[in-house]
Amino acid sequence: MNKYFDALPDGVKHALDLISFAALLGSLISVLPVIASVLTIVWTAIRIYETATVQALLYRKERP
Repeated sequence: MNKYFDALPDGVKHALDLISFAALLGSLISVLPVIASVLTIVWTAIRIYETATVQALLYRKERP
């Protein structure tokens, strides 16, 4: 799955992160339905999992 996200331009990733964050805030104040909350949590978890820090902790890889 990582190779698909690597192909996205940084601008698209930042836009998706902003949308995800807005959805997270909306779900915390009960504005959005439960499905949006679940999708936001999944997207945020994927983005956190992709970070160099988490990858280094999980796979003991060198950070770039």
